[in-house]
Amino acid sequence: MKKFAAVALVALGAVFAGCTKQEPAAPAAAPAPAPTAAVTKIVVGLDDNFPPMGFRDEKNELVGFDIDMAKEAAKRLGLQVEFKPIDWSAKEAELSGKRVDALWNGLTITEERKQNIAFTAPYMENHQIIVVPAGSAIKAKADLAGKVVGAQEGSSAVDAIKKEDAVFKSFKDFKTFGDNVTALMDLTTGRLDAVVVDEVVGRYYVAKKPDAYAVLDDNFGTEEYGVGVRKDDAELQGKLDKALGEMKADGAAAKIAEQWFGKNIIK
Repeated sequence: MKKFAAVALVALGAVFAGCTKQEPAAPAAAPAPAPTAAVTKIVVGLDDNFPPMGFRDEKNELVGFDIDMAKEAAKRLGLQVEFKPIDWSAKEAELSGKRVDALWNGLTITEERKQNIAFTAPYMENHQIIVVPAGSAIKAKADLAGKVVGAQEGSSAVDAIKKEDAVFKSFKDFKTFGDNVTALMDLTTGRLDAVVVDEVVGRYYVAKKPDAYAVLDDNFGTEEYGVGVRKDDAELQGKLDKALGEMKADGAAAKIAEQWFGKNIIK
């Protein structure tokens, strides 16, 4: 009997053990993702020797048409804006490397650049004009054959010239410069016969020295300026488009243009 009772107790204990088995604990909930910090500032990359779009005045302060446009847009968006001079020929690397958030300095919208840069809607039109010394025998694009022509390295002027292959190949030499100011200085000293430059820049300098320069009727095409951002930064692109649209609609952009160009050139 004792043996039977002991066996019965063991069996009964096993039944109760099975009935009181603990269920596995539910997995812990994943921690909530940390909130994304709100953007409070944009860093604008520019060539600080590109008057009247962006340059340094006699006090070494950054001024210019695009500077004023960017300040107005940032104010409307409730953002601070920092202007960062960069090597313009390396502008896409500066943008993709996140050293700047936007390129805003007379940046021409091209299909090639669209591969790596997202653009806002165009805010102005520009032409690639041909500047020659006053009294030059060069009167048309065809007269550039056998001449030394210059342009800013990395600028859309270089692309525009090379698109016209026959004209480009007719040059005696083609030289590029770090900035337009240096190119125009070489034109003044006779080391260049012509400079191809953004109209907004060329006419700014021609107006300062009307007796030194002449602008040909021919040009190397029409282009549009836009603000460039990273292709994965659709949020900033959208905000800038909205701000620029408002500035066009309420006349703020036209007012800035009139201050720098004497007329409204906003597209």
